[in-house]
Amino acid sequence: MTWFFLPILIVASIAAWFGARGLAERRQRGIHAHSRPAQFGAWALIWTAVPALVVLIAAAVFGPAIEGSLIMGGAPEAVSELDPLRRGAFFGDARAIGAGQPATQIWPAPYAELLPAEGARVAGIGRMLDLGTVVLAALAALLGALFVFSRIRPDMRARNRVEGWVVALLFVSSAVAVLTTVGIIASLVFDSLRFFASVPIFEFLFGTQWSPQTAIRADQVGSTGAFGALPLFAGTFLIMLIAMVVAAPVGLFAAIYLSEYAGPAFRATVKPVLEVLAGVPTVVYGFFAALTVGPAFREFFNGLGALLVGGPLDGIGQYLMLVQNQMALVAGAVMGIMLIPFVSSLSDDIINAVPQSLRDGSYAMGATKSETVKRVLLPAALPGVAGAMLLAMSRAIGETMIVTMAAGLAARLTLNPLDTVTTVTVQIVTLLTGDQEFNSPKTLAAFGLGLTLFLVTLALNIIAQRIVHTYRQQYD
Repeated sequence: MTWFFLPILIVASIAAWFGARGLAERRQRGIHAHSRPAQFGAWALIWTAVPALVVLIAAAVFGPAIEGSLIMGGAPEAVSELDPLRRGAFFGDARAIGAGQPATQIWPAPYAELLPAEGARVAGIGRMLDLGTVVLAALAALLGALFVFSRIRPDMRARNRVEGWVVALLFVSSAVAVLTTVGIIASLVFDSLRFFASVPIFEFLFGTQWSPQTAIRADQVGSTGAFGALPLFAGTFLIMLIAMVVAAPVGLFAAIYLSEYAGPAFRATVKPVLEVLAGVPTVVYGFFAALTVGPAFREFFNGLGALLVGGPLDGIGQYLMLVQNQMALVAGAVMGIMLIPFVSSLSDDIINAVPQSLRDGSYAMGATKSETVKRVLLPAALPGVAGAMLLAMSRAIGETMIVTMAAGLAARLTLNPLDTVTTVTVQIVTLLTGDQEFNSPKTLAAFGLGLTLFLVTLALNIIAQRIVHTYRQQYD
């Protein structure tokens, strides 16, 4: 019932806008006024909508607590004596019965006899609170509108008032973004400190054994947990490097061609296609890696191994014969393909942003197009291109689905692209999947991994910004 009031509030706010605008036009006729009628209308709309929305938001935040207090205040003695879990289940069934739905469980006497009456009482409390909220919101909207209409006069600075509300809205939006970031970091830090209280940070950062599962026997490796994250970060950066080896040159060269060599018709066709490809879900790339690229790579390396077996490189041949579908090379290659549209689109926009006067000056000095690209455009676009590569690296580091489907879950400390590896993000998802106990080191390890990954990414950003600042060029 409460949120059905929103359409009425929208209509009332629009009506207040038109009403205040019309009243301002009549009162300003023939008089030089400070603000325009439309600004008075905006002021009236704000003062009609905002007080009512404040009431609705307050009801949504504090309403459940008030409703629970009222329900418990009139609860029968038999229900009040139940433990909190059973009492909550009882009132949940009472609320369902009050809404015309069946109870979720069978209650013994005397609770079964109390359910219909309690259901009616709970439903009545809910209706009373909804009605009270609507009345308060309507009253707040009416008082706000009357306040504005009573103050409409030619010398009223409605424009300043409206701009003040806009500035306040922008400030709140900025504060929400900043506070959200601070909250995320605080959550990571708090739970990471709980994790590092039980696992030494040196062991976590430099340990080579990752086995966070709960052991069945005391003689198993995981009996006390092995939380060496070095294999996870090695796998993360190995796959990221393979992806960037594929995406960086191909994406940059594609951007140079589209920007400097391609004709208008070709560019108008290919550019939108690249932007569409950048939005393909990663699970699609994961299927492509698992069902197409992985088997193709396995057949290639197995065939190459068959040729080497029995010769001077028999050992390498035997190893290649054992290569399977899941490997770091498959995940990195497909991730690089995924990043090509991303790198190409950003780099193309950056190269096109280089002033045309630089190109004209280079051509006037007798430089060819390739020399202009190499000696003028790329140095000028270096800060933006470095930013594009950094964004691509961050995207690669945070990728999960492709790695899960194409690289496996084995935590191995290796730089061999033909081995199965796992990454930090995959392990975070694995640790937090299902019903978990958030007091155990196994679950808290996810926060330690998240904080470490955040710090590594932050360090990469700082280094990239320093490089960009060193080579930045300013143009008139």
